[in-house]
Amino acid sequence: MDRRNIRLRREYLYRKSLEEQEREEHEKKQLMKRALEEGRPIPTELRKRGLELKNAVEYDDPSQVEVKTHIDDEYQKMGLVDPKVLITTSRDASSRLTQFVKELKLCIPNSQRINRGLTHIKELVDMCRENDFTDMIIVHEHRGQPDGLIITHFPYGPTAYFGMTDAVLRHDLNVDLGTVSEAAPHLIFHNFSTKLGQRTATILKALFPVCKEESRRVMTFVNRDDTISFRHHIYKKTSREERAAGKPDIELAEVGPRFELKLYQIKLGTIDMTDAENEWVLRPYMNTSKKRKVL
Repeated sequence: MDRRNIRLRREYLYRKSLEEQEREEHEKKQLMKRALEEGRPIPTELRKRGLELKNAVEYDDPSQVEVKTHIDDEYQKMGLVDPKVLITTSRDASSRLTQFVKELKLCIPNSQRINRGLTHIKELVDMCRENDFTDMIIVHEHRGQPDGLIITHFPYGPTAYFGMTDAVLRHDLNVDLGTVSEAAPHLIFHNFSTKLGQRTATILKALFPVCKEESRRVMTFVNRDDTISFRHHIYKKTSREERAAGKPDIELAEVGPRFELKLYQIKLGTIDMTDAENEWVLRPYMNTSKKRKVL
């Protein structure tokens, strides 16, 4: 099994190594295409290959305009096969962290929670692969307060590392919440417009199955200044009598939990791969003339 995983990983890295070359070729074709459409001179750097690129643009299949990336390999089954997610904690978890993970499990359909105990990361990864889990979530804490979230995708990665702040459990809301619906939720991603933002949204979106139209659950991820706010709501349509009394058409109720996430690293590999390449790392003290919006 280990040899097979090593071979598959090596094949995946080889395909990924060709991606940059394909992207550069794609960008040259787009420059040539715009020049031909607008009647402008061919860019100087493309003149040596002008005829070759012109023919390539003319014979390109319109359905294959976008460059295939390693993300297509990682999440090729997203939306076709329901995800299967394993949720666990750091070792020696406090009662509050254990309760938070139980509530997180209720937010993600098709997820399973296990007690970490003394299990090593390598053993967790092997268990996920043997049981066909698509993702694993590990929640960390500091003095009983959840402060970190790791999402690793199988079989090749990526692994995203988030800092977590302001975690509020369902029981902290002080409202009568009742039972939690287990229907697949509608997902709302707001302000994930950059390339890194779309990548982050894909990592989070892959945790959830496709919802049905009649589902009354909503999971919201809102990006503000590179901090992702997570909220969990349910909604219901008000009756005709309630609307006549002045109530809105739809009532929205928060059922928790809620928390804030800050992305600080994405690695091109699973969590057990210590030599995996970094796809992106947060560098908050980099000298820059203006504040960067990474997401």
